[in-house]
Amino acid sequence: MPEAWSAKRERQYEHIEQSELKRGRSEEKAEEIAARTVNATRREHGETQSGKQRTEGTGNPNTPLEDRTRDELYNRAAQLSIEGRSDMSKAELVEAIRERNG
Repeated sequence: MPEAWSAKRERQYEHIEQSELKRGRSEEKAEEIAARTVNATRREHGETQSGKQRTEGTGNPNTPLEDRTRDELYNRAAQLSIEGRSDMSKAELVEAIRERNG
């Protein structure tokens, strides 16, 4: 557990970890799930240093590009090494990704 967590978040982490272990998850997986859940909760409640954190993911690959967020499209464009992506709108990102994917 990171030291930056409050006592409340540490209790939340322990509870989730124990629940996952009871469900048969490995200790490593239970710790990962607990940490991810607590960190997501902290972001949702504005408990992180930057309230403007952007998503790190690229969205569900089964979701149409138009239904993904601009941040998800931006991250996908970064994976594809699309130049000029930081200045692109959501629609432009969709178009550039489609062009790159063929």
